[in-house]
Parts: sequence; C-alpha cells; structure tokens
Amino acid sequence: MKDFRGKTAFITGGASGIGYGMARAFGRAGMNIVIADIERDVAGKAADMLNKDQIKAVAVHCDVAIRNELQRAALEAVAAFGKIHIVCNNAGVGAGGNFGSIGERDWDWIIDVNLKGVIYGAETFVPLIKSHGEGGHIVNTASMAGMISPPRMEPYSATKFAVVAMSEGWAQQLAEFGIGVSVLCPGFVRTRIHESGRTRQERYGAMREQREDDNEVRAATAQFIASGIDPLVVGERVLEAVKANELYIFTHPDMKDALETRFEEIRAAFDRARESEALRSVKKS
Repeated sequence: MKDFRGKTAFITGGASGIGYGMARAFGRAGMNIVIADIERDVAGKAADMLNKDQIKAVAVHCDVAIRNELQRAALEAVAAFGKIHIVCNNAGVGAGGNFGSIGERDWDWIIDVNLKGVIYGAETFVPLIKSHGEGGHIVNTASMAGMISPPRMEPYSATKFAVVAMSEGWAQQLAEFGIGVSVLCPGFVRTRIHESGRTRQERYGAMREQREDDNEVRAATAQFIASGIDPLVVGERVLEAVKANELYIFTHPDMKDALETRFEEIRAAFDRARESEALRSVKKS
C-alpha cells in the first residue's frame, strides 16, 4: 500500500505496546484507526489519546480467541468507518517454563490467542478487503522467537513459528487480490507481554504455579523487555515496511547473527544428508 489517507486500519491488541505504536503510526499517516482489545477501558483511553492527536479512532472490545468476537468487532469497525484496508493481527500473550511445567490450559490459552487469533483475524477481514477491491494489507505479529527458539519459551515460539509459516503462504495466495502480507518479528520491545496473565480469560483458569527456576526466567525476561526498544519506533518501522510491501519486518538487525547460526546448522544437516549412506540409494531430485 502506498496511499493511506482516509483508509482504515483495524489493530488487535491495539490499546498498548506494539499495537498502539502501529495505531499511532498509521493514524499519523492519515488512516482511521480501530483499536480492538480485550482490555475495554485501556482501549477507550488509547482511542481518546489518538483523537487528541487529531487521529480518528474508535475502540472496540474483542477477545481474539473467539471467532464470533472478531466478527462482531469487524461489524463495529465497518459501521464506524466503512471499508477496512489494513488489519494488524497483533494481540498476543506469553507463557513458558521448564519442560513438563506448563499446564494443559496454559497451552490452550497461548495457542488460542497467538495462533487462532491470527487465523480468525485473517479469515474475518480478508473477505471484507476483497469485497471493496481497493487492496489492502495484513500484518501478523510474530517475534524473533518465530525464527529462533530459545529454551523454556517453546509454547510461545511454537505459535510464533506458525504465524511466520502462515504469513509466508498467505502472502503468495493473496497477492493476486492486491493484498500484501507482512510478518512482524521484533526482538525485545518495551511492552507488557511478560504480564500477559492480567488479561487471561476466566475460561482458562489460573496460571499453573511456577517453580522457582521458572520465576527466575520470568524475571530475566522482564529485565530484557524493560531495556527493549520503544514500541512507537516499531510502529514507524511497520508503516515503512507496509509501504514497501515487505514480507518480513525485523526491528533488531543485530540479531541477524543468531539467525545465521540456525541457518548454518540447517545447511550442515543437509550436507550430512547428502553424504548419508542410508540415503545413497535414493534418486537425486
């Protein structure tokens, strides 16, 4: 997308953190903004802040883990501004811990929000974008944890790897309709992702009691997040990338070396396969 003025962006998890950063960046580019968030009061305050900055914005309550909630929020967005052009599937939660310490409902929670929430968002809004024929863009928030998997963050990484995979496939499928797809893979950003339990829905029950070493990991993560980059800067980076129709949006170029290490291990594994005695009888393709 090149022309943003007068068009509308719908942003889940838009009341704070990266979501609010994207809302402000798109709003300053001339877009109408729909802040969709599970925190109703915080969403209202975020919309008020944008309105004071001469950005047209409304807040809608939305639990992205429920498809009907996203469909209802979409109707409210259309009622407020008409056509939707950009959808940021950004709402997410964090959970992790030592192997065997993560409860079943903890797995359900993070998969429902981080993975299904992106699916429901895309499947709800892509038909609406197709219907007006003006094109648009989908931004799915993953993480550098969707590129490299740190220990004790496997539930989070599993959902973020999946978001990267879906984005790669959707980008190819939706290009013919003038709909771009980007996957945002930030490193540490000053958000409240480490306090995700504050928005945990009652149906998932309380978080499982954390072991002492799990708490140490949480404390270390909180420190990294506190020293992360400003989410408003991330919002500007996303705007820049959408203009250029970039598939991968990175915010921490210094993390390239960590990714290169993973790629080197993968390439080495292919080399070992090439020399494998077990595979010697297999025809080369």
